[in-house]
Amino acid sequence: MVAIASTVAEALAQTDRFGPDVVLVDITLGRESGFELTRRLINDGRGKWPVVILISTHLESDFADLIAASPASGFLPKSELSAKAIRAILERQ
Repeated sequence: MVAIASTVAEALAQTDRFGPDVVLVDITLGRESGFELTRRLINDGRGKWPVVILISTHLESDFADLIAASPASGFLPKSELSAKAIRAILERQ
């Protein structure tokens, strides 16, 4: 199942509805923060925690401190986003 959300509220609702194993979170969610969404997905006691992978058109170095402080399992630039790259992050879990 694949679902798309454009806001933190939509993403939380979709996660509650579908209970995904993996969530790709864009660092930039319009006026909202992918970092905030990641924190809420993992730390708000929502039951089973999904693996969260941050993605962005920006370089990892642009957000290195925030990525390191995030509870996300990994980061992928959108230019490198692939099933193989996602599997590599999942295998480190």
